[in-house]
Amino acid sequence: MHTLPSTLARHVLEAAPDAMLLVDAAGMVRHANGQVSVLFGYTYEEIVGQRVEALLPERFRARHQAHRRHFHDNVRVRPMGAGLELFGRRRDGSEFPVEISLSPIAENGQLLVAAAIRDITEHKRVEAELIEARRAADAAREAADRASQGKSRFLATASHDLRQPLQTLALLNGALRRRLGSAVAGEVLAQQEQSIGAMSRLLNALLDISKLESGAIQPEPADFTVATLFEELRHEFATSAAAKGLKFDIEPCNDRAHCDPALVGQILRNLVSNAIKYTREGWVRLRCLHEGALIRIEVLDTGIGIPAGQLPHIYEEFFQVTEPSSRARDGYGLGLTIVQRLVRLLDLTLDVHSEVGRGSSFSFQLPAGAAQRVPQPVSATHAPAGSVRHDRARVLLVEDEPAVRDATRMLLEVEEYHVTAVGSLGEALQAARDAGSVDVLITDYHLRGESGLEVIGALRRVLGSSLRAVLMTGDTSSAVKGLPADLNLRVLSKPVDAEVLLQLLDTLLASSAAEAAHTHAAGRGAAHSLAIVSAPGSRR
Repeated sequence: MHTLPSTLARHVLEAAPDAMLLVDAAGMVRHANGQVSVLFGYTYEEIVGQRVEALLPERFRARHQAHRRHFHDNVRVRPMGAGLELFGRRRDGSEFPVEISLSPIAENGQLLVAAAIRDITEHKRVEAELIEARRAADAAREAADRASQGKSRFLATASHDLRQPLQTLALLNGALRRRLGSAVAGEVLAQQEQSIGAMSRLLNALLDISKLESGAIQPEPADFTVATLFEELRHEFATSAAAKGLKFDIEPCNDRAHCDPALVGQILRNLVSNAIKYTREGWVRLRCLHEGALIRIEVLDTGIGIPAGQLPHIYEEFFQVTEPSSRARDGYGLGLTIVQRLVRLLDLTLDVHSEVGRGSSFSFQLPAGAAQRVPQPVSATHAPAGSVRHDRARVLLVEDEPAVRDATRMLLEVEEYHVTAVGSLGEALQAARDAGSVDVLITDYHLRGESGLEVIGALRRVLGSSLRAVLMTGDTSSAVKGLPADLNLRVLSKPVDAEVLLQLLDTLLASSAAEAAHTHAAGRGAAHSLAIVSAPGSRR
């Protein structure tokens, strides 16, 4: 401790921005600067000579005397009441929060304590506002999370409940077309099929937009093989392109990309679908280009093209390119709206080039994956359709909606499949044990208390790991993302077209022709049947 002259000590105290007191060992105030009078409302004469406890609320005075004696026994520079809320008391009796710092001073052999006192009323007010703001923000965030979860649950339920009637109509339409032979009935059912398809496309588009706007869809980036995605698109669109007399050309791509494969696939499905829709003759092409550490994926066509004046509007809801013909409206103009939202969600940039009468190209870049130049998968070659006759096939179908289950059963029975319907996984396992073998399993993805993946796993443990399976879902994105690579599994998005389902069954049965022949030769069963599993009342 340094000995300070009295005059110098007073000058230092007066120059301090805070209220400053000099207090002796007995607790008497020996000096106070002008800020003390401003802060507490006492004159210099009223403060000096009084005990320092006079400046504290009465409830703290007795306790303060003990603290003061303790400080004199352990003299050092420190804040007063660390961790405690301190208050001062003005002459008018009002209280206010304070911070106090204590410093020992030796003067003429006597120990004094310099107390620096600061009014922190404003600091406390700001602190309280920040705490309240944080609480409000936390409450708002929790409310937003609850709202988002509620939207997600609603959309998941809506995806199921809205698609189920369309699924039933589509399957019943397919069954009727096979029962009725007159030309008039066939024309009526063809028109009905077109209307069901249009309703399905519109519903899927609206649900996709709703999910994107609600934040229910979040990217899950991972490395994936571009060729695998291209092959999926080949299987999905080759038939529709061929029906229009178009060549669907997919160039080899031996690369891996890093992004959300399900969302990238959704972008490409909308782009390829649009390209086929607006191309009257020629081709639609899907390819990838190498650009340093990036992979550019392009969808090109020889379609009608987009006028330059319409390019700024192609992402608007329900906008469609004007065609120089009197053709009926084709679609609802939502595909590119969904593409734009997905591109933004993935932080990508979509490049568009188009020339009227010559075609269009849509492209975007993806980061390259960790490993490149992987072998391109070779398309599986299948035995000719019909290698396994329907009346000799045994297939297990899992569906929990009675109307969909019955419509599916009728469609398959028309095609001479043997159909068995049950209502739970347990009943399906019992039916499989009774049957002894199954060629194809068809299961819904969401079931009460269990999933389609659990059904597939349980039945494969009973019937063998090579059991072919078709997974049908009203929410393809959630189903596909977690699926492991499985050559014996196909995923169909509801509402499933009857022709697509039957064609897929033909493909799966044809691919197992050799195995089936071996099975029959070994005497493992004389007949095969189709079992449909249901869990009533479930939600997707």
